[in-house]
Amino acid sequence: MKNTFKIALLSAGLFAASQSFAQEHHEPVTKKVGHAAEDVGHATSTAATAVGHKTSEVAVKGVVAVADKRYDGHWAPTGENVYIDKHSRYFYVDKRGHYQYLKKAQLRNKPYKH
Repeated sequence: MKNTFKIALLSAGLFAASQSFAQEHHEPVTKKVGHAAEDVGHATSTAATAVGHKTSEVAVKGVVAVADKRYDGHWAPTGENVYIDKHSRYFYVDKRGHYQYLKKAQLRNKPYKH
């Protein structure tokens, strides 16, 4: 009886010890979820920024096509269309939808080839 009790106590102790060691080596679920949420948040932020820039570019180019005159036969150093505003300034619209003003010397007669 004493030996059976000792064996049972030893096996219960080993079982409890193995369970406690097994739990120490794993990350808590909250850390995994938090890290995944940060990754998704970063990806969403990057995509939203890209969509915002493209939307701005398309909207501004639409407005420019209606309101300003296209300077035919000339392109910006990046290959974009050049326009002339009401103050006779040359400009093009960059990939973020911003006006980039140019001097006449910066204009190209042929489009930029990649």
